[in-house]
Amino acid sequence: MAERFDMVIIGAGSGGLTAAGFAAQLGAKVALVEKHRIGGDCTWTGCVPSKALLKVAKIAQQVRQAHHYGILAEPPRTDMARVRAYVRGVINEIYAHEAPDELRRNGIEVILAPGRFLDAQTIAAGDRTLTAKYFLVCTGAHPVHPAIAGLDQTPFVTYETVFDLDELPKRLAVVGGGPVGCEMAQAFQRLGAQVTLFAERLLPKEEPEVDLTLRTVFGREGMQCIPGRARSVERQNGVIRVESHAGTAEAEVLFVATGRRPNIAGLDLEKAGVQADARGIPVDANLRTNVKHIFAAGDVVGGHQFTHFAGWQAFLAVRNALLLGSTPGVTDIVPWVTFTDPEVAHVGLTEAAARAKYGAAVKVHHRSMQHTDRAVCDNDTDGFLKVISHGDGTLLGATMVAPRAGEAVTEFTLALNHRLKVTDVANAIHAYPTYATAVQQLAASVAVENFLGGAAGKLIQGLSKMIR
Repeated sequence: MAERFDMVIIGAGSGGLTAAGFAAQLGAKVALVEKHRIGGDCTWTGCVPSKALLKVAKIAQQVRQAHHYGILAEPPRTDMARVRAYVRGVINEIYAHEAPDELRRNGIEVILAPGRFLDAQTIAAGDRTLTAKYFLVCTGAHPVHPAIAGLDQTPFVTYETVFDLDELPKRLAVVGGGPVGCEMAQAFQRLGAQVTLFAERLLPKEEPEVDLTLRTVFGREGMQCIPGRARSVERQNGVIRVESHAGTAEAEVLFVATGRRPNIAGLDLEKAGVQADARGIPVDANLRTNVKHIFAAGDVVGGHQFTHFAGWQAFLAVRNALLLGSTPGVTDIVPWVTFTDPEVAHVGLTEAAARAKYGAAVKVHHRSMQHTDRAVCDNDTDGFLKVISHGDGTLLGATMVAPRAGEAVTEFTLALNHRLKVTDVANAIHAYPTYATAVQQLAASVAVENFLGGAAGKLIQGLSKMIR
């Protein structure tokens, strides 16, 4: 007999967990179906382990630099087994709040089995058959293996397996300059490996200045950055050789980080009449597929692939399914952060995208971290703040490269959501000394420049001179 639910959610990553929790809060009878592990990439192979490893690597780098601050310390040595134990401990601590028994206590039926559609109203999950009024697909994505000659005969790790290394490789070759490649390259370099990073451009979705800043930082830390795409790999006598048109490198371990592809295999979407292809599952503004009672959210949709975005979309998918009315689950105002050191945070339009849309009306504002007192105090002056605005002062986008940039970018996200002007940001008092002080200082300089350049400002300046 088929079991009846108000909503069945397939995939228990960040999106599925958020959706299931919200649906249960609304009083819906909800089933959460997961074929592998509750928590998905974020908990097991993504956000959580990577940030734990980055913390360890930062400690190692601080010890290495301690003499600069008058602190005498021995050069750090990495015990990879203990590092791995720390990372796994962090994973387990976070997983404890996502474990099946915990979810069941909150009114969610958890089914650990692959889910596949039998028709538009029914799925099979292991030996159970489920029907529902609404379905939500949140199955995430998986690593893409690039077309590199010799890769299919060469062992390599991805973000799914790199955290299983029980020894620190003497040499590590990283293919891919996106967020995952940059974060892990810096982490392993700081832990003591000699890292060579192959990428035509670091963080290619970011402003061009980001590439220059990170290459400078990485080079100072001893990393080799080869500005070219890897075109061949081979392994001989335990050594992996990576070659590009711009250079070559040898390493004991090869890490491939060249993107992800939506997980749709095995879902039998065609039996439900749901359209999908290798790019993901198309949805409308309210996150409905072409089959109106079946929704999709997060990485499987094929857009922005961030934990926070997946959770936001999944929440709104449930809202649109179970409550009256609707709220769009698609937006261009999506903040993201690459957790290198310094962090790279962005929201809104880049300069190139803004000029393509608004042409000569675009204004660009810069501020170096060298002029931010907190950065000087911390000896962390690599980086900058870049703000893009319209000629009328409306904020269009922002990029910040600095420690804790991921915290500061939220201010710009809120400003974009409310269509504020850059000068509006200047009116809010910012605590000193913080990295966010740079935001107020840049906004204040823009406000003063606009005022003095305007007719009212010139008039007031003239009158002020008369009464001095």
